[in-house]
Amino acid sequence: MSEHRLRIDPAGTPRATVLIVPPLFEEANRTRRTLVLAMRALAAEGFGAMLPDLPGQNESLVPLEQVDLARWQDALVKVAAGIDGPILVASVRGGVLIDHQVKAAAWWRLAPVGGASLLRTLMRARVSTDREAGLTSSLESLQEEAKTRPLLVAGNRLSPEMVAQLGTSEAQAVEPLRNIGLGADGIAGTPLWLRAEPGEDAAMAAAIAADISAWSTTCGIS
Repeated sequence: MSEHRLRIDPAGTPRATVLIVPPLFEEANRTRRTLVLAMRALAAEGFGAMLPDLPGQNESLVPLEQVDLARWQDALVKVAAGIDGPILVASVRGGVLIDHQVKAAAWWRLAPVGGASLLRTLMRARVSTDREAGLTSSLESLQEEAKTRPLLVAGNRLSPEMVAQLGTSEAQAVEPLRNIGLGADGIAGTPLWLRAEPGEDAAMAAAIAADISAWSTTCGIS
């Protein structure tokens, strides 16, 4: 089953294609509008840009509980294999956990986060929801539950394999790589992934595109 792939191209031949790996789970929805704005800005700089849906995410028909990190890694490799010319991978937040197997000319990672941190955030949301409903749960009890059956956390039904892989997953080493955060020494913008609802930050999108463009030049992509 093939997931949707949003692609925006420049008027002429692309300098390269920026393969955007979105944040995982609900963070993907909160950042999508800004990432699409960044894709348009990249097209204005002469780049193609592609934002694929991951299996089990966004418009995918695959149930999330049938997916794990390994399947997402394989899906990205297949997407990249269909792209002509140089590829620059641009990953956001948890997207850095699944981007390392792609054959790329360079990698760019924004606000990278480990799988264990993402998992704790999801589980804390479940504990909070349970408390409001008069139920008792804890991070420990949810971890135990996840060993034998899919775990519902923050609207996401995660397989035991997904939970186990998130618990130990970290971004893998790749070269050449630019890691960048938000703030004075990084991308000017707001942590959209923390908002309750999807947001949009046009200035942040422009800054993302400008930084990726500058990084690509240092990697020999012209």
